[in-house]
Order: sequence, then C-alpha cells, then structure tokens
Amino acid sequence: MSVGTALLVLSALAIAAAIAWLGITALRAASGPGPRRPVEPEDVEELDVYLVCGECGTELRITRLGELQVPRHCGEPMRLERRGGT
Repeated sequence: MSVGTALLVLSALAIAAAIAWLGITALRAASGPGPRRPVEPEDVEELDVYLVCGECGTELRITRLGELQVPRHCGEPMRLERRGGT
C-alpha cells in the first residue's frame, strides 16, 4: 500500500466520521428534549378554584391540580376563577 493510498483511506475515514457526527447531532436536535417528569397533583380544594365556560356558564370545581391544561367547552377555552374563601 503506497503513502497516497493510505492518505486517501485516512481522509475517507475522517470524512465518514464527520458526516456520522453531524447526522447524530442533527437527530438529537430534531428529537427535542427528553421526557418530562410527571407533576405531582396538589390539593387545592380549600382555595375554591373553578373553571368557567364563558358561553354557557358551565362550572367545574377544581379540587386537585396537576399540570393545568385548560379544557374547552362550547368550543372556547374555559377561564380559571378563584372565588371567596381565604
């Protein structure tokens, strides 16, 4: 094997390693962050928290609150209200 052939093989291996590194980096960036830790539900019964529909007035009383995802009712997002109490 001549010096020119060895240099060609080494440069091909270096280019292959660079392409593999770029590919892995791109896949990691596209996959987003890792899994989220679950949120422990919190007892909020004493706070008098309600979700209220602005269209029809339907109310949902919240007693335990984890990761809040506001539901929709009548096609519109419900609003969060805290009433009276302490």
